[in-house]
Amino acid sequence: MKILFVGDIVGQGGRRTVAEFVPRLREELGCEFCVANGENMAGGGGLTRRCLDELAGAGIDVFTAGDHVWDQREFANEIDKIPNVLRPANVFAGQPGRGFGVFPAANGLSVGVVSLLGRTFMNSLADCPFQAADRILADMARETPIIVIDFHAEATSEKTALGRYLDGRVSAVLGTHTHVPTADEEVFPGGTAFQCDVGMVGARRSILGRDVAPVLQRFSTGMPARFTVAGSTIRLCATVVTVGPDGRATNVQRLVRETA
Repeated sequence: MKILFVGDIVGQGGRRTVAEFVPRLREELGCEFCVANGENMAGGGGLTRRCLDELAGAGIDVFTAGDHVWDQREFANEIDKIPNVLRPANVFAGQPGRGFGVFPAANGLSVGVVSLLGRTFMNSLADCPFQAADRILADMARETPIIVIDFHAEATSEKTALGRYLDGRVSAVLGTHTHVPTADEEVFPGGTAFQCDVGMVGARRSILGRDVAPVLQRFSTGMPARFTVAGSTIRLCATVVTVGPDGRATNVQRLVRETA
């Protein structure tokens, strides 16, 4: 089967682009399952039920999140009612929602999806993602051999380490968070597809999806600035992983689509 993984969706422009492109990409590429990181879809920070409802017909089977999952305060009261949204699995156990699940796919197959948060250079209180993966996979591997991990992390070393650690145990370890797609996609010897960062669905003329001017002000003066979401010429970055029925990946491919 082919699995489409969409990078961090940034703001309204990102949501519109996903709604336009993902159904076409699924048909064009023959993708039978789609995962997307949605943690920046609400005004550039967090998720809301309303934003997710906008994408109800966009062909995304599972939304993952990251360190901005609770930026929109009301979402903590909404997530338990939305079964296809995952917050990071390795946060405090008392947080609402869940961090992993097994979801139905085409042809009677099912796909396990895990959302994990990195710790290196991250301002988070996450538990060890390596130990969390071990605990989750002990049970999930009995339900399905096809497992995709969204590793939301800053350091390429930490991302690569997790990919190597899980090689042969999951179908794919795909990174998010930096909003910049990396050119290191490969299938490891054990059959795990890997890429440090898939990228984002956000404005090309931007700094990580935000308007250029306030970000430059912050860097050049050290003074606070409100980072507003840039809204024109949206670029969709995604990755397609081909997986056999045994859960081993056979191919991984980056792709980019851009609005006019």
